[in-house]
Amino acid sequence: MKIKTTLRTLTILVLLGTNIGCDQVSKSIVRRRIAYDERIRLVDDHMTLTRIENAGSFLGLGDSLTRPMRFIILTLFPLLFLAVGVAALFVKTNLTGITVLGLSFVLGGGIGNIFDRIVRGSVTDFIHIDFGLFQTGVFNLADVSIMTGIFILFIHSYVRQAREIRIKQ
Repeated sequence: MKIKTTLRTLTILVLLGTNIGCDQVSKSIVRRRIAYDERIRLVDDHMTLTRIENAGSFLGLGDSLTRPMRFIILTLFPLLFLAVGVAALFVKTNLTGITVLGLSFVLGGGIGNIFDRIVRGSVTDFIHIDFGLFQTGVFNLADVSIMTGIFILFIHSYVRQAREIRIKQ
């Protein structure tokens, strides 16, 4: 039993660390090699690398708030949420492996962004995708981790509910 608990803890730490590490390494490279608002076009101009510092949240929301309000809403509340989430991830031993995977992605991405906000005062974003009708704002790998985790949790929930409906029929 102790080996199973140790392996579970190690898996969570590796998942969190990988998500945080990939995010922080990519942001560090961008900060060193791409100037503010420089555009590096990739994939037939459908993907662009450009460096911006986002003082707000998703798509810059909240960047016009006063500094104290921005700290409370964009740093303090998310930090508390992330702390509770990470604690729950370690304490709740009845979570499925897929749930642990999804939550690790969400929390790892959140930690990557909150780390930037605390240390730098803003979050470094650098990826923009444009396929005509489908276009994103500028985002980073932490955002990709968060969205990947949400997608994993959504699909897992959908499959589980569909399975329960089939069993009841």
